[in-house]
Amino acid sequence: MNDTPGWASPGSAPSGEEAPDPSGTPRPADQDGANPPEQPSKWSKEQPPPGQWSAPGAQGPAQAPPPPAPGQGWGGRPPGGQGGGYGGWGGPGQGGPGGWGGPGQGGPGWGGAWNAQPPAAKPGVIPLRPLGVGEILDGAVSTMRTYWRTVLGISLAVAVVTQVAVILLQGFVLDSTDTEALSDPSATLDELSRAMGDTLISSGLVLLVTLLGTIIATALLTSVTSRAVIGKPVTTGEAWRDARPQLAKLFGLTLLLPLIAVAILTAGALPGLLVAAGGSTDAGVALAFLGALGAGVVALWLMIRFSLASPALMLEKQGVVQSMRRSAKLVRGSWWRVFGIQLLATLIANIVASIIVIPFALLAGALSGDGVTGFLDSSGGDLGWTYLIVSGIGSVIGSMITFPITAGVTVLLYIDRRIRREALDLDLARAAGLQGYGTTGTTPGS
Repeated sequence: MNDTPGWASPGSAPSGEEAPDPSGTPRPADQDGANPPEQPSKWSKEQPPPGQWSAPGAQGPAQAPPPPAPGQGWGGRPPGGQGGGYGGWGGPGQGGPGGWGGPGQGGPGWGGAWNAQPPAAKPGVIPLRPLGVGEILDGAVSTMRTYWRTVLGISLAVAVVTQVAVILLQGFVLDSTDTEALSDPSATLDELSRAMGDTLISSGLVLLVTLLGTIIATALLTSVTSRAVIGKPVTTGEAWRDARPQLAKLFGLTLLLPLIAVAILTAGALPGLLVAAGGSTDAGVALAFLGALGAGVVALWLMIRFSLASPALMLEKQGVVQSMRRSAKLVRGSWWRVFGIQLLATLIANIVASIIVIPFALLAGALSGDGVTGFLDSSGGDLGWTYLIVSGIGSVIGSMITFPITAGVTVLLYIDRRIRREALDLDLARAAGLQGYGTTGTTPGS
């Protein structure tokens, strides 16, 4: 190691003299082309420790670089996060002005810390940039936590109305249906057909009521989540006024998608069913199974492509078909990622719902006198009011928590896809009132 004076600020040489060369020796100006006699050095024999060198007379005490932190040694990082000076190598992870940034400081190159991008703006529950899986899930939970009065109020109201209707249907309709023929080996074909018809009608009514509740909750929570992204709260009344014009279209979309899936599955299994009806039972069953399996893959692929149609319909005020096309465009090129996030959100919602619903169902079976047998046989038509009410309370609590998770993840996934493809973060920043966003080095979209 030489005795290099280290970092010297530009223009630090005294007037009439040139700056010292890298070796640290001042160079006087030429005099008529002759070599002047060597001048004595202005440097003191006692020098400060490395990292505190400064040119003689160049800067006052207030301009001197701060001393290194204890234990850093030569070339260490001064307080405040600045790296070592020119002539001092900061080592890995200690880059600074003139120093090599090293690993983790913006990559190899000079001044790695200067190349760091500013963090993305976060006016609401998510940062305005492409989102990771954890950020999407955290955004859905943060929306529920930040605007809990509106979110839980909507979910609770919809869940209570829906579950009351389901309990009444189960108590008055399902309880009066004769389903014993389905478990009777000696039942005639006419009795089996009548029992299956009654079961399908009653189950269809329950499914329809549940579907209506899910549609209303999804529509209202979509409006709440979209406002939460830009940090603007919304009341239940405002969410209802915003979502009400689109409810009919959302209902049509929600009915159309399962019908498409059922039609695809039927078309896949139909050849095998025809072969089985023709007399080749084993071959027909095998062909029907393979056809249904292939059709199921196609149906799943389409459902994921159309999975963002609901927020597109609600937020862009589009029609049913246009929203399906919009979803297919946004999902294109990222099918597996959308599928994984939707699957993860569904698993989390179902686990949370099971943790809440199953204990209430067991309690309902115990209170109704049937115990675990009543819980396992709850699909039958003979259900007591005690069982229905207690298990309904558990379903209300489970729906109140799972509605915001599923709806929030779908909306945030839609926003993430638009940020990546269309730089929606710029529009969101303007809607949030951020001035100059996207013009100071931030990178919109990706």
